[in-house]
Amino acid sequence: MINNVVLIGRLTKEPDLRYTSSGQAVATFTLAVNRNFTNQSGNRDADFINCVIWRKAAENFANFAKKGSLVGITGRIQTRNYENQQGQKVYVTEVIIDSFQMLETRSANDQRQNNPHMDASDGSTSKYNKEQNNQQPAEDNMPNFDREDNPFGSEKIDISDDDLPF
Repeated sequence: MINNVVLIGRLTKEPDLRYTSSGQAVATFTLAVNRNFTNQSGNRDADFINCVIWRKAAENFANFAKKGSLVGITGRIQTRNYENQQGQKVYVTEVIIDSFQMLETRSANDQRQNNPHMDASDGSTSKYNKEQNNQQPAEDNMPNFDREDNPFGSEKIDISDDDLPF
């Protein structure tokens, strides 16, 4: 059976680091992961995924990851259930983390949290704000991959159908 999860998202709050009675570190947190499509109003929805990380990795994660940090995680989905104080059965689904990777520097995270003009989707300033700050928009730095753009120069290649191998 295969049970692998790979997620990239932002922490919704500080990780909650605790220790079991036997001294094992465990941290819990929620990861906000944007969906790949927009809703009817044109906005991206996000899924909020509960995650758990154990032992030394939990301590490291709690030390490095802060609210809003962009992280990549790998792990597995695990379900459990318990009976609450009202006698109802509660089902919990969470991702048990095997490894994590910080995907932005701490200074970039701090700058994004302190700058209200940051674009929440990728952590960069929006095109409007870059132009307001007399910076060059990001689109001007990107190569043009349009089909009409000839990557081999301005000359057109004249090939007949008889010359094609297929």
